[in-house]
Amino acid sequence: MDHRFESTSTYIAGEDLAVAVNAAVALERPLLVKGEPGTGKTVLAEEIAQSVGLPLISWNVKSTTKASQGLYEYDAVARLRDSQLGSDKVHDISNYIVPGKLWEAFTAEGGAVLLIDEIDKADIEFPNDLLAELDRMEFHVYETGELVKAARRPIVVITSNNEKELPDAFLRRCFFHYIRFPDGATMASIVRAHFPELHKDLLNEALGMFFGVRDVPGLKKRPSTSELLDWIRLLVIEHVTPEMLEARTEKSEVPPFMGSLVKNEQDMDRLAQWVGSRGWSR
Repeated sequence: MDHRFESTSTYIAGEDLAVAVNAAVALERPLLVKGEPGTGKTVLAEEIAQSVGLPLISWNVKSTTKASQGLYEYDAVARLRDSQLGSDKVHDISNYIVPGKLWEAFTAEGGAVLLIDEIDKADIEFPNDLLAELDRMEFHVYETGELVKAARRPIVVITSNNEKELPDAFLRRCFFHYIRFPDGATMASIVRAHFPELHKDLLNEALGMFFGVRDVPGLKKRPSTSELLDWIRLLVIEHVTPEMLEARTEKSEVPPFMGSLVKNEQDMDRLAQWVGSRGWSR
């Protein structure tokens, strides 16, 4: 890597995260990143790509995604249709080979950053099915006999929300990092990076309420960093003042626009009951 990764003006990376990124690149290992949803795992790949000046190739994994789709897909239906229409294309099977995201990353001129996003959504065998290709940085296209080999090893970032355990054989080949939820000081830096003109008193009141919401016991889903940024954007748009938030605190009332932070009715009820009975802790 030509440049070492570090925090940017819009992405506040802790020292441990920067060390993990640079270590994974130095070891030529995929970087496996875990953490609460909304803690910046996906955005991390975007920031790495921008930092090192390489294109980002994103593979968004779903429950139905197969590992082979990352290599290539053979469009047999299109070939059958063309044969029925008498097209000359059918004589060259390569016309029906559709490159996948690994193929794109392996053949990107000058290298690339490959994001395999939310790998834990797929079948349990999905990670193991990628072991050989990620190790060797090459694979065969069986229909054509072509060998697709990475001219320059891509930087691979893999994210997981811990929906299921990943196989040990896969984990051994990764450099692992868990993005811990930011503390108050780090969160303030993150907010200021996105809202440099935000009044300090409004920031302090908003952060106090935000962490107060996260501390409500029994929440099904605690609000994340991205949801905090959405909430603060709303506060700014609607000209909410620090005094307005402070008044809510003193009256033990739920903050405005809670739909940005709390995402289901059970958590709304828990929040209202908790604040009504305990107030906001300072």
